[in-house]
Amino acid sequence: MNSLYDFVVKPINSRYNNTIKIGDKTLITNANIENHKAVSKEALVISTPYNIKTPINEGDKIIIHHNVFRRFYDMKGIEKNSRSYFKDDMYFCGVDQVYGYYRNNKWNTMFDRCFIKPILNRSTVINSVEEYCTGIVKYDNNILNDLGITNGDIVTFKPNRQFEIILDDERLYCMKSNDIVIKHEYKGDEEEYNPSWASSS
Repeated sequence: MNSLYDFVVKPINSRYNNTIKIGDKTLITNANIENHKAVSKEALVISTPYNIKTPINEGDKIIIHHNVFRRFYDMKGIEKNSRSYFKDDMYFCGVDQVYGYYRNNKWNTMFDRCFIKPILNRSTVINSVEEYCTGIVKYDNNILNDLGITNGDIVTFKPNRQFEIILDDERLYCMKSNDIVIKHEYKGDEEEYNPSWASSS
């Protein structure tokens, strides 16, 4: 069973990541099905596109766009699946909706996607816990490598381009290579920022 141009995927755990464990209690953090932040972005590949070659194989774990698994209410208030829904908890996922894949115990990015880790704001003037539009490259790609940017580099990115993803209990920003505008030298006091709620344990 192969689609011509799409992956066929299914959620790894469930369609929504809206619970968190505190001790022996489980709390529901979101009850709104339309909130994209609560939609699961981890999927298992059931089959790969027949007419498009990618480095992804059947059985791989991938990171995808939230709209694949997202449910919504139509104009009559009826709850519906996204247009990606296929059958039996399986969904079509376009190649451009895949941001990364897990292979050999590490995450790899797709095409021009990269993942940036926010850093802690140390300024006493700016009232923000994160440094504005600045972070550490967590997962790079070949395009960034050709520009001399690799994992661990501090970069500035364009505003409102980041797409928040929780990956292995880390809050990261997914964006495109051309959203990176500056590479910085280390000052020596940079510190990654990961809010406590990003961890599911």
